[in-house]
Amino acid sequence: MSDTVLKSSQFRKEREASWKELQDLVEKIEKKGVKSLDADQLMRLPNLYRFTLSSLSVARGVSLDRNLLEYLELLSTRAYFCIYGVHASFGGTVFKFLFEELPAAVWNARWRILLTTIIMLIAALIAYYLTITNEEWYYTIVSDGMSSGRTPASATEDLRKGLYDGADIEAHELNVFASSLFSHNSSVGMFSFALGFALGVPTIILIFYNGLTLGSFVALYSSRGLGVDVAGWLSIHGTTELLAIILCGAGGLGLAKGMIMPGRKSRLSNLAREGRQAAKIVIGAVLMLLIAAILEGFGRQWITDTSTRFLIGGSMLAFWGAYFGYWGRKICKRQ
Repeated sequence: MSDTVLKSSQFRKEREASWKELQDLVEKIEKKGVKSLDADQLMRLPNLYRFTLSSLSVARGVSLDRNLLEYLELLSTRAYFCIYGVHASFGGTVFKFLFEELPAAVWNARWRILLTTIIMLIAALIAYYLTITNEEWYYTIVSDGMSSGRTPASATEDLRKGLYDGADIEAHELNVFASSLFSHNSSVGMFSFALGFALGVPTIILIFYNGLTLGSFVALYSSRGLGVDVAGWLSIHGTTELLAIILCGAGGLGLAKGMIMPGRKSRLSNLAREGRQAAKIVIGAVLMLLIAAILEGFGRQWITDTSTRFLIGGSMLAFWGAYFGYWGRKICKRQ
């Protein structure tokens, strides 16, 4: 028998009881979670882990046999994840994000959200005024893809039908419609966020353009006496969709803030911090866009009563206000 084998055998004999105890605790945690350990076991766990790391260090230093080294390395790795790893389940992670991280991130970004909202409203008012005074502006502001055939050349009755004849659309057509809307709106939101790296200027331009499109679209219908009708048609999904796009824009401005105003930290460090918060907002915005697409693709087409449309749109707006405003503020006060 070689000296290395003798040394490994003696080394294992002197310490194996502690390794075995750690292994038993690790296996118990892996099967049943940390809560399955009693108070004494919880106290022993970090001590056993440090003892095993020390054993591994010695084993490497005196070049003991490979099998023993691999055993200690694996045991140390498993123990590390049991002590320092993330123990929350997927459901717990989602719950924490939706009920803590997202509303808190949105509340902390409230001033950027207000700024983004003001930019969009100013653009909408400008486009509304231009289009209501001269319908030719509609062709300049609204692209063919966005107009979907709704132009100043359309008859008033055709515009009205577009607001109320959605109930005749087949279910599979609504599904395609909802999917395309979600894809388009998500792209707009993602661009608003991503362009924040360019010091926020493209983000502001994109938000401004979306406001122009909205204002011009509403002006077209208002000029035909359909202002209330189009407002109800838009509200059923717009209170969710527009807020989601505004949140993405605010996330982009957060990235710009991280680059322009790093504060006492380095620009890279501040950008990373702002980026993490902005990413939470954008993930929430994508979920909101999914909800908006469902409302737009199904609910708005099947619900043709204007009062009911306003009720749904107003209820969604009240919900988001309570979720981000009241609950987000409450979470931030706890932190």
